[in-house]
Amino acid sequence: MIKEEHDPPVMGASQGPAPMATTVINIQTEMSVPDHIVWSLFNTVYMNWCCLGFVAFAYSVKSRDRKMVGDMIGAQTYASTAKCLNIWALVLGLLLTLTFIILFFTGSLVVFQAISEMMKGYGGY
Repeated sequence: MIKEEHDPPVMGASQGPAPMATTVINIQTEMSVPDHIVWSLFNTVYMNWCCLGFVAFAYSVKSRDRKMVGDMIGAQTYASTAKCLNIWALVLGLLLTLTFIILFFTGSLVVFQAISEMMKGYGGY
């Protein structure tokens, strides 16, 4: 037999594999708060009826600022307001644009019809 198997272990000497040391790290999950800044910028540039796109852009910037500071509740509040304003800006923008297009084309047809009736009255055709 080997001598090391019969001798008692010496104090401080390792007897086998070292016990596993575990370390627990608690990582807080960051809340992903969308600030809707791209949507607000789009509404500001293209669908800015009633200036709702610009107001939504201001709230989006405020939301981004709150997120940078670490105030997630404030960022979420501003982001929610920006989202609501963006929805209203988009809906009103689409409705008003479609109404304008419809009125423009129906107005053009009425004017064209009136001009053609005048030409017929004066013997133009």
